[in-house]
Order: sequence, then C-alpha cells, then structure tokens
Amino acid sequence: MELNSLTIHQLQEMLAKGEVSSVEITESVLTRIDQVESKVGAYITLDRDNALAQAAEADKQQAFTAARPLAGIPLALKDVVCTEGLRTTSGSKILESFIPPYDATLVTKLKEAGAIILGKLSMDEFAMGSANENCAFGVPHNPWALDHVCGGSSGGSAAAVAADECIASIGSDTGGSIRLPASHCGVVGVKPTYGRVSRYGLIAYASSLDQLGPLTKDVRDAALMLKTISGYDRLDSTSLNLPVPDYVAALDQGVRGMKVGIPKEYFEEGLAPEVEAAVRNTISILEKAGAEIIEVSLPHTSYGVAAYYVIAPAEASSNLARYDGVRFGHRTKDPETLVEMYKKSKSEGFGEEVKRRIMIGTYVLSAGYYDAYYKKALQVRTLIVNDFKAAFAKCDIMVSPVSPSPAWRIGEKDDDPLSVYLSDILTISANLSGVPGLSLPCGFSNEGLPIGLQIQAAHFGEEKLFQAASCLEQELGLAGRKPTAI
Repeated sequence: MELNSLTIHQLQEMLAKGEVSSVEITESVLTRIDQVESKVGAYITLDRDNALAQAAEADKQQAFTAARPLAGIPLALKDVVCTEGLRTTSGSKILESFIPPYDATLVTKLKEAGAIILGKLSMDEFAMGSANENCAFGVPHNPWALDHVCGGSSGGSAAAVAADECIASIGSDTGGSIRLPASHCGVVGVKPTYGRVSRYGLIAYASSLDQLGPLTKDVRDAALMLKTISGYDRLDSTSLNLPVPDYVAALDQGVRGMKVGIPKEYFEEGLAPEVEAAVRNTISILEKAGAEIIEVSLPHTSYGVAAYYVIAPAEASSNLARYDGVRFGHRTKDPETLVEMYKKSKSEGFGEEVKRRIMIGTYVLSAGYYDAYYKKALQVRTLIVNDFKAAFAKCDIMVSPVSPSPAWRIGEKDDDPLSVYLSDILTISANLSGVPGLSLPCGFSNEGLPIGLQIQAAHFGEEKLFQAASCLEQELGLAGRKPTAI
C-alpha cells in the first residue's frame, strides 16, 4: 500500500511510532501527482518545493503531538482560500496573478496543527457552479470516470482526495459545493454549521451562505479535520463563540435510539432510481442498527432553488464589485477612460457564468425589483429555516440523497444551465438554513459511479453527523475503495 493512499489517522500512527517520515509521505503524494495529474487536473497551483521544505522541517522538529495533530500530513486547499505568498485565483482569470499578503484563519489553524500545504485546487470560478466546468484554468476529471464531472464547485478538492493526490483537502460550500463533489467522487465531505468555521480569508461568493469544510478519505479523518479548523475567530463577525466538541469521540457511539428523519420532499420525481435504491439501503441499515426511522416534511423545499438563485447572485453582485482593475486583479491594457477600464477589466477577467450571476444579482437588487425578488427570497429563506427547526424538533438527524443523479459527462449540460442549477435542489436548503451536512459514500451506479448519502443535523449538531456516518461507514464497508479509471 502506497503512503499516498492512506488516511490521516493511519499516517498519524505511523509518524508517532517513527515508522515513516513527513518527507516520505510528501514525496509519495508528489509522485502520485506526477503519475495522475495529467489525467485528473485537480491542481491550479502546486507548491512542490515549499511542501518538501515544510515536510523536512516537520521531521526536524519531530513535531507530531496531540497539540499538532496534522504534523507531517500533506493537505491541499480549494483555490478560494487566501494563502500568504502563494497564488490564489478563485478559479478566475481576474485573479490569475493574485498573491495574498496574509493567510486565511483556516490556513493559520492548519499550519499551527503542523499540516503540509501542497497547493491550491481547481474550482468553479468564484465557486459558481455545480460541476466544476466553469474554472478558467481547465476542467478537472472525475477519477472514477475521466469523461465525467467531479461536481462543483469544490471539484478539484474532491478529485484530489479520491485520486490520492493529497491526504485530505479543504473545500467551500455555498449551495452544496462540498457535498456534491464528495458524492460524485466517492469521498467524505462536511459542510459545518454556518459560524462554526471562520470565513476570514475566504474569497466571498455569497457571504451569508459560504462555509469552509473538509473533504477526506473516511469519516474519522473528517472529524479530525473539522476539530482542527473549527472555533471562534474575532476577525470574522459571523463566527460564533461556542465550545468545539471532540468530534472523534462521537464516532463509536452508534445510532441505537437515534431518531432519523426521512424528508419526503427529497424522494419525489426526478430522483434517479439507482440513487434512491442506494439511499434506501442505508436507511434500512440504520434501522437494523437500532435507529428509529420517521417521516418528516420540509414543505418549502421546492422554493429553495429559486430563493438561492436570487440571494446568492445578489450577494455576489455586491462582493464582486471590488474587482475593478484598480487595487488588485486583472486590469485591461491602455484604457482611454475610467469607465472603459472598469468595463473591459471585468469583461476580460470574469467568465460567462460569473457574468450571468452578477447580472441576475444586480437586477434583483435594483430599484423597483428589490421587493419583488430579493425581499421575497429572504422571506422564503425564513420559511425554510422554520421547516428545518420543525423537522429537528421531531428527529436527531435527517438522511437523503446528496444529488438527484450520479455525475454526468463533461459538457453534457453545457446548453442547459437550469438543469445544472436544479442539481443543487437537495443541498441548497442546508445553506439557506445554516445547518450542517455531511456526504458519505453509500453505493455505486450501474456505471460504477459513486453515490452519496446526505446526513443533516440541527445547528451545531455535527457530533450527530459523525455518529451516524461512522456507523454507516462500518456497515457499508466502502471506505478505502479506490477509483480504477486512473
């Protein structure tokens, strides 16, 4: 077994016993990148020399301790997180040459924990997409079927983990952008409760929806990663000052007596039969393990996509106004007037999907339309929040599919952006309501493509996510399965 194929906790044990060095682990991962990156295309920027230097320093310090749980572990980051001295593009030509002068709080936490930062991973431009087909630097390929999408917008983060091009990674989730790629690439992905992980240093798409979280090879690694990156940050006004539980301690508690809600609206028309079959199988496993299965209702689910695609573009319109060619980012050559500089810099720097969403957002915020669209969407959001509160008054967790279908072929939906938007229908509500969600591999399609199970809990109920996910992972026996297309 190659070192690059192992999990964080397996490598932690080997490092603690002195059986392996951080340099050996990092070299194994870099060798794997050399072998498969030309097929997968997960990375935008690979910081090879610095990663090896970090690994050598970790070995020199022999720094693996409980206080530095990720010492010597090579990780990679979605290219939406600011890294001091390392290019950060957000998947966009407008930031192609941007080198941040500071680290995001999440990056600081990872470095303090001893992690090795390998580089930055592919993503939909400014996190706008469900398939990672909107990246200005190329489309990553699903390691399970290279002609299929990875899911978006954190497609590179999921593909790199699935392909063993890093031991674990970080993604961001605005409407499903961790959970969808995790589902399509057969890895574990966690969207934490809004406010659990600092957003300071995250390049914003929609500030009231964005959340950072881990993508890993198994549930235990996800618990380790989330514990490391969670916590209050005074630099983020939306960060909540609450204790961070020991998520690893929840892994062995089982599900006996747990009430599991099945949202009936998530099993209606449009759900692929093989997806439903895989999810229904996991529900039966939970029941056999002692959980109580009950039906719950989220009656405003059908309005979620419409509300999201008003709120998120509106916030994007505001957030992306800063890319004006003046302070940083792409600036057009030789503009004759200030207005021309603004127009051309943005037109040349932004891709088509980003332009589409900026225009939608500007429209719904404009005079005469604000009440009809943006205000109405916020009211629908409140109804969705109330739906989740009512459901979690009856159950501990909810389980459902992550995506209505397995991954589709690259380019298959190029002429139908609406159908791509609708692929978010089962994940968007968690962002609108702020609750945590986890994607766990639960089966495979007839074509051999991964299918993900979504587990959701009430606000700050991540322990229950890990409790259920760990039980299912053991029963399903899918952890450690590797793609064969690379």
